[in-house]
Formats: sequence, C-alpha cells, structure tokens
Amino acid sequence: MGWASLGGTADLAVASTSRAARPTTGAGGPSPTPFGRPTDSIPNPGARITAVRGDRASNWPKQTRSEVVARHGAVATSQPIAAQAGLRILQKGGNAVDAAVATAAVLGLVEPESAGLGGDLFAIYYSAKDRKLFGLNSSGWSPKAWDLDYFHARGFDEKTGMPEHGVDSISVPGAVEGWHRLLERFGTRGFDVVLEPAVTLAEEGFGITEQIHSDWEEGVDVLKTDADSVRVFLRDGKAPPLYSIFRNPDLAHALRVLQRKGRDAFYTGEIADAVVAKIKKLNGAMTSADLAEFHAEWVEPISINYHGYDVYEMPPNTQGFAALEMLNILQQCGPVLGLNLANLGPRSPEFWHLLVEAKKLAYDDLNTYNGDPRFTSVPLGRLLSTEYAIAQCKKINPRRATPPRVRASIDSGTVYLAVADRWGNMVSFIYSLFELFGSGVTVPGYGFPLQNRGSQFSLNPSSPNVVAPRKRPFHTLIPAFVMQNGHPVMAFGNVGGSEQAQAQATEIINLVDLGMNPQAAADAARFSHDQKTDVLQLEPELFNLVGRQLSAMGHHVAKSVGSAMGGFQAIVFDREIAGDRSEQAQTQSQEQAQSQSQAQAAERVATGGASPSPVDGVYRAASDLRKDGSAVGW
Repeated sequence: MGWASLGGTADLAVASTSRAARPTTGAGGPSPTPFGRPTDSIPNPGARITAVRGDRASNWPKQTRSEVVARHGAVATSQPIAAQAGLRILQKGGNAVDAAVATAAVLGLVEPESAGLGGDLFAIYYSAKDRKLFGLNSSGWSPKAWDLDYFHARGFDEKTGMPEHGVDSISVPGAVEGWHRLLERFGTRGFDVVLEPAVTLAEEGFGITEQIHSDWEEGVDVLKTDADSVRVFLRDGKAPPLYSIFRNPDLAHALRVLQRKGRDAFYTGEIADAVVAKIKKLNGAMTSADLAEFHAEWVEPISINYHGYDVYEMPPNTQGFAALEMLNILQQCGPVLGLNLANLGPRSPEFWHLLVEAKKLAYDDLNTYNGDPRFTSVPLGRLLSTEYAIAQCKKINPRRATPPRVRASIDSGTVYLAVADRWGNMVSFIYSLFELFGSGVTVPGYGFPLQNRGSQFSLNPSSPNVVAPRKRPFHTLIPAFVMQNGHPVMAFGNVGGSEQAQAQATEIINLVDLGMNPQAAADAARFSHDQKTDVLQLEPELFNLVGRQLSAMGHHVAKSVGSAMGGFQAIVFDREIAGDRSEQAQTQSQEQAQSQSQAQAAERVATGGASPSPVDGVYRAASDLRKDGSAVGW
C-alpha cells in the first residue's frame, strides 16, 4: 500500500489546491475577539464558538481528562486557585482539615455568589487515627424572634411563603463556627495560617473566569437591592467584566480580624456587631444573642449499604436521607421488578425511567418529613429500611411515569470540596450562601453577603419545617462519603440545591453499577427532575438519546444545559494491595505515619529534606467539567 493511499501525498495535493483556490483578500480576517478576549459588544466570546469538541485518544473518548493520581494528598473543588491553596497547605505539613478550611476560605472569595463567611457549612471527616467518620452540622439557626406571628405581621403567610431575599431571609451564619470546630478538634493549624491564602488573594485580586462571571451576572438584580452590595460587588452597576481583576479589601480585613481574634470576633466581637447593626438598620430581628449563643453540632452520619458499599450522608435537617432512600429503592428493583441497572445500561430509556421514578418517591418522603430533629421526629429507621424500599419499589410502573405526590423544589448556589492527606485523613466538605449572593445584604466594612437560608422555612403550621425561634431550616447541603469493610473509599459531593441528592445517587450508580472511574462519573450526562413542576431536564446528548422514549412513557422532558446538573467533585482512595504487604502491616504503617510529628514533616518539606512518607495507596481525584473545577495532588 503506497503513501498516497494512506492519506499522504494525495491529501497534501488536495490541501495545496484548496489553499491556492482560496481568495487572498476580501474574505475572512481576524476575529473581533482574538484569544477569546471580550469586547464591549461581545462580552462573552465563548458563546459564539461553533466548533465541535475533540475526543480523548484512550479509554472513554468523552471523558474530559484523566483523574489526578497522587500519594501525598489531593484536593478537588470547583475553582483551581482554591484547590491550589489547599494543596500548598498539605505540602507545608498541614492535614486534610487545615487544607479544607484554606480551600473554603479562598472559595468564599473567588465564588462570592455561592459561598463565604455569611453562609453555612456541613462536613464529614474520616479520621485515620480513629478509623471512623465524624459529621459536623454547622447550619445556623433562626433569630429568636422568628415565629408565625412575626411573618404574618409582615405580610407573609402560607400562600406567599417566606421572603426569598432581604433581611427576613437571613439566618445565623454557621460557616466560621464550622471552620473553628473542625480545626479545634482535628486540625494542626489555626486561622492565622489557613486564612492567609485568601487574605493575600483578596488584597492582590483574582481574575474573573467564564463560569464565575456568568453566575455573577445572574446575581446583579439581588445585589442592586443593597447599597453595600453594590459598592463591594458591582462595577458601574454591572458584574465585573470577564477576565478582569477583582479585589475585596473589606473581606481581606474581615479575614485579618479572624486571624488575630478567632471565631469569637464573628459571633461576639466586632464582626458580630457589624452584622447586627446592618440587620437592625434594615428592620430585621437578629440580635447579638442569636449570634453569641449559636454553636455547631457534631452528629453521626447516616448510611445504607449499596451493593457492598456503605454510603454515608448527613442526617436531617439535610436532604441526605433522600439520596440514601433513592439508592435503597433502586437496589430492590432487581428482585422486585426484575430489572438490573447494570444490564440496562445508561443508553436505555428504562434505566433513566427507574432512576427518575425512585427519585420522585424519595423526594416525596423528603418533602413530607424533613426538618430540624431538635423540633421534629424524622422516621429514618423506617424510611431507610429494606422493607420500606421494597414497598416503595412496588409503586414504580416500569413502563409509565407517575407524578410526584408532594410538590416542592429548591435551587441554590453552593461550593463543595474534598481533601485527603498523606496520613489517610479525608474530608467531604460543603458550604453555601444558598441562592446567588444569598440575601443580597452585605456587611459594611467586611465585604461579605449574608445567606438567605431562612427562606427555606415553611409558613405552614403543620409542616415539620415550619419556622420557629432558634430552629434550623430544611437544608440542601449534603457532603457524602463511601466506606467498605471499615475502610475509606471515597469523599464526594455535588452542588445544586435539590439536584444534590438525585445527582449523588446517580453518581454512585455510575461508579458501582456501571464501573466508571470518578472522572468519567463526573463527565457522564445527568438528569435533573423538578419535584414541583414534574419537569425532567436532560443534558443535550442524553436528551437526543432517550428523550423521545421517556416522553412516550409520560415524562415531561426538556433539554437542559450543564448548569442544572450542579457540579461533582470526588477523591477515591485505593489502598495498596501487595503480596508482601498484609493488611495488618499496612495498618501499622498508617498508624506510624499518623503518629509522626507533623511539625517535623513540615520542616523537612520547607527545608528541602527527605519527602515525608506517603499514604499506603493512591488517591484518585476528579472534578466536574460543568464548573471551573480542578483536582490537584502531590
């Protein structure tokens, strides 16, 4: 076979002829946005691209990139600069908690529409030393003055619902308290160290990415309702331009105060005074006592076993049990309906039908029972039992969609991060302002908006989530974790309001039933079902593949984009299994590494000495293409 027949000379000749035939003047010319630089008339050049995407050369061609594989530590989150801040803490001898708080602080700066000092926090921490999981609920409570009479007097009732934004949507922020509790119990560094990357970046400025710019633009209207928000976050009444440098010296000041004075500055000190003064100015109800008396709570994560893997979520007041119930129902579809998800596969409309129908049943229970367990009893024992899953599965018609019974839906802006260190500790960590820029109310002099989580209370007196003094609202935030036989397998999570639980269940199915690696699980098309409207959103390729068939089954199908699917981040731990290394030897090695002085390890790294011992295995980290995500490791 000659060279020409392989596409050599003949193709070159055709290409040469084609080039010669092209006009040299009067057509084409440089783009008005070379190198993707925005202009006044074209502020978002990427929206004009009409090219098709290339594929990878190996494995699954549609996977966007390889997993990050590392032995000393890893960070996965929605913003590369934040991930790198956490990685630097790990490299300097800090542990997973230290790095998580450093990463979170930077995320609160670079994604101010989603998270920050004014938000709430939940975390699941795996302690290699204790060989167990610890859950932290640092979601803030309502002001003591909040009850039904308070909102009725302000013109709100069961029909109108809670105010969505503004001063009467603000509950006590729990994020700073959560940072403090994690560092106090499991960290090795203080605010003085872990907040420094965020302080420096707030002072020097960071560049606005496409994703953050898009989200920022969506939050402009709520920001315009507050003069302090306009001053801090808008430029000439608009979001900062794409690729521009944004500085927040007021937030840098707030972080400096926390470095010097600790969490008390936020709850009883000068920042607390500024928060209460701003709320009082707007005729709100929060008092100094509401802040001073708030504390985070250590809780036991809840779990079910899915095909041999223990999947853990946070208990109520979060929606975590919905993800577990959905998985439990799907696990029974084999024996009950004779349908196996792995055999059906993700190109089958029946596969997606089962997922959506199980989701509806789980969310019916979520919207019926979820509330603050200090005020209401949530029957988790029954809802997460095998017997209940079998009964629920029997309600699924394998050929026809059934409408949801309890209608409700929640959207939000959130950041999630996973961190793992060289001692085997792992953190699944999520925090949020709720909707874009939260309440829209910014604390003057300190450069952060306050959350609007209070908007998620109910004004229905019979609801378990009815507003009450010092009560925590229904929460969408759910960090997740997977264990097997007492060993850590994966820290993971997905942002996106009510998308979180359904996405997490889908991702577990991708990983366990379909055998995907975590990056492939992140990149695979997902669905988002709205329990209120009963609309089933599918990403474009999935819509083209099964949309017509699902519509014929009675689903209200719509084509969607990635923003509806949230953003998945994960770190998987693969333990080293070698013929000459028994499990007992590996455990002893891990204990020796854990007992090693972290200060000495940090000194060796700083002075260029011998590298500290890595974990016995590898971390495999993945980050979602739908965000600015980055997984990093060393």
